[in-house]
Amino acid sequence: MSDAKTATPAAADLVIILITGAENPKRLPSAFFLAATAAAAEQNVVMYFTGPATELLARGKAESIVPVPGGKNMAGFIKLATDNGVKIIGCLQSLELFGMTVADLGYPVPMMTPSAALPSLAAAGRLLTW
Repeated sequence: MSDAKTATPAAADLVIILITGAENPKRLPSAFFLAATAAAAEQNVVMYFTGPATELLARGKAESIVPVPGGKNMAGFIKLATDNGVKIIGCLQSLELFGMTVADLGYPVPMMTPSAALPSLAAAGRLLTW
């Protein structure tokens, strides 16, 4: 018998390992639309930001990226996903790659090394890299 304190979290139905960042802004929205749609359909969805995607978590960075002139910035897409229940995790090792620390983050997300994140990410029903 398990209770809330000892229960193991359910494996994600969908994990999106986001490796695309500001270098390819037109590619980014689709990942968030897919994640938000799956979460709205009652799926347990996790997005793991690693490599260049980690920069999106920096204070003010997502607000500065507008994939289509006159459109919504990436902060809006992140909000869409989280408002629909998507869980975001950041790559702790990628912070150093981009000269960042946890203090530079603009979002209150858990940061995990790949070795810590991989077991739970690999248990997902579906795993996509974007």
